[in-house]
Amino acid sequence: MPLWAVVLLTVSLAVAQDQLGLQNGLLNLSMANFDLQIVRDSQTLASLRPAGSPFDFLPLDYLPMRARNGQYHWGDITLRYRAVNSADWVDVDSSAARKKVSSTSSRPGSLAASSLASTLAASLPLNISREWIEVQGDLGLRFTVTNTAKTAIEIGSLGFPAEFNSIFTGRSAEQIQAKCSLTDPYIGMYGGYLRVTPVRGTGPVLLVTRLPGTDTPFEAWRNLHETSYSDTGYGSQTFEGYYEWQVLTKAWASKEWASVEPWNPPSSQTLQPGQSLTVGLLFSLAKGGVRDIDKTLVGLGIPVAVSVPGYVIPRDAPSQLSIRLAPGWPISSIESHPPDALQISLASPSNNKDMPVQRLEIVPSANAFGRAWLTVVYSSNYTQTVHYYITAPNTQSVSSLGSFLTTHQLFNDAADPFHRAPSVITYDYETRRQVTQDPRVWIAGLSDEAGAGSFLAACMKQAFLPSAPEIAILQDFIHNVLWGQIQQRWDYGVRKSIFYHDPAQVPDYQYDKGIFWGNWWSWNKKDSLEQVNRAYNYVHVAAAYWAFYRVGRAYPDLVTVEVVVDDDGGDKMEVGGWAWYLSQAYETVMKCATDPGVWYSREGLMGETVFGEILQDLKREAANDTTADWAAKAKRFEDEMRKRAQGWNRQSVPFGSEMAWDSTGQEGVWYWSRYFGFNGTAVKTLNTVLGYAPTVPHWGWNGNARRYWDSVYGGKLQRIERQIHHYGSGLNALVLLSAFRASTDPADMYLLRAGYGGLTGALSSINQEGFASASFHSWPDTLKWDGYSGDYGPNFVGLALGSATYMVQDDNEHFGGGLVAYGGSPVVWEGAVATVQARDAFQRRVVVGPLKLMVTIDAGVIDSFGYDSAKGSVYLNLLQLNGVPAAKSAVVWLESTVGSDRFVVSQPRGLVQTRMGWQVQLNGTAPVTVVVERA
Repeated sequence: MPLWAVVLLTVSLAVAQDQLGLQNGLLNLSMANFDLQIVRDSQTLASLRPAGSPFDFLPLDYLPMRARNGQYHWGDITLRYRAVNSADWVDVDSSAARKKVSSTSSRPGSLAASSLASTLAASLPLNISREWIEVQGDLGLRFTVTNTAKTAIEIGSLGFPAEFNSIFTGRSAEQIQAKCSLTDPYIGMYGGYLRVTPVRGTGPVLLVTRLPGTDTPFEAWRNLHETSYSDTGYGSQTFEGYYEWQVLTKAWASKEWASVEPWNPPSSQTLQPGQSLTVGLLFSLAKGGVRDIDKTLVGLGIPVAVSVPGYVIPRDAPSQLSIRLAPGWPISSIESHPPDALQISLASPSNNKDMPVQRLEIVPSANAFGRAWLTVVYSSNYTQTVHYYITAPNTQSVSSLGSFLTTHQLFNDAADPFHRAPSVITYDYETRRQVTQDPRVWIAGLSDEAGAGSFLAACMKQAFLPSAPEIAILQDFIHNVLWGQIQQRWDYGVRKSIFYHDPAQVPDYQYDKGIFWGNWWSWNKKDSLEQVNRAYNYVHVAAAYWAFYRVGRAYPDLVTVEVVVDDDGGDKMEVGGWAWYLSQAYETVMKCATDPGVWYSREGLMGETVFGEILQDLKREAANDTTADWAAKAKRFEDEMRKRAQGWNRQSVPFGSEMAWDSTGQEGVWYWSRYFGFNGTAVKTLNTVLGYAPTVPHWGWNGNARRYWDSVYGGKLQRIERQIHHYGSGLNALVLLSAFRASTDPADMYLLRAGYGGLTGALSSINQEGFASASFHSWPDTLKWDGYSGDYGPNFVGLALGSATYMVQDDNEHFGGGLVAYGGSPVVWEGAVATVQARDAFQRRVVVGPLKLMVTIDAGVIDSFGYDSAKGSVYLNLLQLNGVPAAKSAVVWLESTVGSDRFVVSQPRGLVQTRMGWQVQLNGTAPVTVVVERA
């Protein structure tokens, strides 16, 4: 085809898909806080930039590819209505069949005004007008809906499609960091808002709130269906898709969502003939970035709620809720839903008239479990909802998880031709069956995240809350399945799957004929057993070995040793015992790091904080026994990790993955960049995590690190969808909490709030029986936990490695500048001593903020601890839990979180520091008091 023909065809295609009217140009407008562009014909928003900045929150550069009918933009509106005597809802969608809108006369402050009549159905009994307005330097969007019929009209749905530049299709990693942004909702009625953060995590944050003077609650966040075109890939791994802020939802709740309890009670509005409804949104900037969001909301007149320790709360620990009141919004009542789920105790408001704060204590009822929310009713008749998730007591949740994994999920078919027995295998909770076949072969094949997740969680649990029967089962699994089946014996390569679809290789095995085996992921034997090239798989295996090293060190009587011989009857090896487990962890990591055939080994790997734990233990063992080769192993290990960190330090965007964009490489990049002193890369990494791990008054999004494709690869319900508390939550929490501990005075409470939200998100996945789901489905037609256990395991790794009880100084006005506790009971003062009951998931670690001190033990639990503000010391009560194997002693590790102070254990008397740490004799369930003070 000649060049002129190619050009002509390209122009013709562009014109054919330009139903927005781009050919007629854009309106260029500026105000104090924004520069913006509006499409002249459709009067939809094309560009929105902070004033004077080149960064665009909208995908202006992709607009020619998003100019077709059915593609949504800011300025569009969706409705469902019906006459009051009709049962059927009628859909209205301004994007469906666009025509040039008619401009109308402008009022003061109006930037562009139009009637949508030309682009909507002629028979519509509603007149809909739209205005773009300036509000004190911010941008406002206002709709007025008027009933033009002679009868009353009920509006059962009304939504604002929200378009932002989250399109990764066709962009390099550098372009994504420079151009794109990420959106998270707080679905909190009149107190709700959207936060839009640049992917890089720095710069102003866009906030979308209710337009003052309009009746615009944030009732739901509905996913929008668009046709997917290859030029942008809507609804794919590179472009999640868009949602809309819904003001009214009754029409959806009574139809598509009929079997689901929505986040907020659905509502509708009835307009009498001639009556109007005005709704609208305000676009503002938190100019100081994510940490400036709450301050900006207060300035906008929006009440701000903060809960300690967050919004995932166990039944046995009260939480504290503080609401920074908005002018003219005094609280008139607070209601719990379900009615008896949350008990509320009101405290008096603060005396500061400029910063009125209402503090409450929230106590879950003894039988409550699952979703619950508070409806705060203000005297203005506005409401705000604060969403919680109630769990069993933390230790009980973890105990029930371990039991479920080693009973319901224990696969022990000795005749299995894939040699998976005995193992902890994927489970389908909806059918109450083990998943022994799945077309995504790794799910049934004990590898990848979705197949290894269950055994990973089961093994990691033992290092922190051991169970003798579970340990016996898992040792059998490690000795006979992990070492030699999942992992190539003597070679340490980790197979991609030990289940596969290859009828010729297993002629007697009955593959499920109801499964379609023709997709790429139904690997045959060669592609499963002979492939050891996926680096991510190595982390799970190394973590399992490391967990049992810790068991063997702290509880040596619980592990056994057996002799195995290689397949040729030659080499022998003692399998089991702490030294073997640590060596296995080391060799697995080295295979991953040094074999050039292992892909992605130079990327950050999810869960690889455990690599850091392995290195620390190698160093401890080297100090304890200078005759062994632990020192050489530690040096080689450290050298390989340094190479990776040096490579990241040379990259502008060092967060590579199998995906176009990901939220799992950051954990490893953060850990090793900090470890080797590449502080610039560490700061850059932290900022990116802040871009996708929000803190909002909703258990589902608080600390929820953005993930939206893994249900396709590890879930039962397969679709592109924002996942709630998938494993990104627990793993990215490690970055935020590590950064919080290292923050200087005053402590960066934003990091703790977001980090603890992500950490406890891993507990919300565990149901009352102990089944742990891969993630929660956020689309409003579903709102439930996925049926598969899938890739929950890495989430538990984050929980295990990050859990601690924090006693910290909160200088935010919400809590009056006093000490607060995350993961424990509220702080109680007795004279100069502040005491907390530790109630995090494992009670193995406490952080004392005023001293910048972290204390960790390897056995037993820290039942309670106190900070003596006069002496600058800490006391800890150590004991054993009932029903848990008893260790004779515990090793205590002390760490200055800012690296400047040295601490010692001064009591019990006569205690000495060994090369492994401070050794403390335990006394069963009777507490032993340990005192820590500065050296």
